[in-house]
Amino acid sequence: MSNAWLAATAVVIGLAATAGEPVPFKTLDTGDQSAIETRREVVIHTASEWTTLWKQHAPDRPRPTVDLTRSTVLGIFLGSRPTAGFSVAIDSIDRQGTELVVTYRERRPNPTDMVAQMLTAPGVLVTIDKFDGRVRFVRAP
Repeated sequence: MSNAWLAATAVVIGLAATAGEPVPFKTLDTGDQSAIETRREVVIHTASEWTTLWKQHAPDRPRPTVDLTRSTVLGIFLGSRPTAGFSVAIDSIDRQGTELVVTYRERRPNPTDMVAQMLTAPGVLVTIDKFDGRVRFVRAP
């Protein structure tokens, strides 16, 4: 075996090890009118945490029912933004070893976009199957 073949094999194995196993998720809520005005990433494990977060996020709307004995809620809030046109979306959730990696994307309006001159606060909430390990949030470029 050549050194080049061994090096190529090591690269492929390394990429496979970092790729992770996709974790399915379901969007609970998304939009640009959260009442949470500061940037925040959340992992919710208990009913009391879920109740508290929902009251902070959308106090005038009914809270979606989530069985937190079987599910975990993950969320990303961008905080207050000066105009419309901002949003956040989760691209993927992957299990990498003993942790989950949540990859998300922020959208900002282009300078040439016509946007409403109003305060917004984008956020997204999703559920996954129960997970008690470390969760890391990564903003996609």
